[in-house]
Amino acid sequence: MGIDASNFWTLLVPAMCLAGLGFAVPRVLALFWPEGVKWLLLLALVATVIMGLLGAGFFALLYMLQGDSFADLYRTNGIGTIVHFGRLSVVSSLMWAPLMVLSIIYIPRNWVKEVW
Repeated sequence: MGIDASNFWTLLVPAMCLAGLGFAVPRVLALFWPEGVKWLLLLALVATVIMGLLGAGFFALLYMLQGDSFADLYRTNGIGTIVHFGRLSVVSSLMWAPLMVLSIIYIPRNWVKEVW
């Protein structure tokens, strides 16, 4: 019994990409974000929304790579298609949210003007 390489590309690579984005998005936002606790909380909210949208888009892209057109999916199920991708994005937060929290926790270490 051999290792199925399709699981690597369909499960592991997307999970690693989303986890990496979960770590990178707050770091990139912090480069342009003001310092301060209130700003850090807003950064966490904005990073969560961005990751939610990226997760939904990522799953839509995976569907398209398998041959499904988003227009066809939307035509057959309407708003249910968007809800479906939103649910997939929420479930994927189990992969990227812990790394995003760790990334946000370490952002104040680079503050120059504000003190945590």
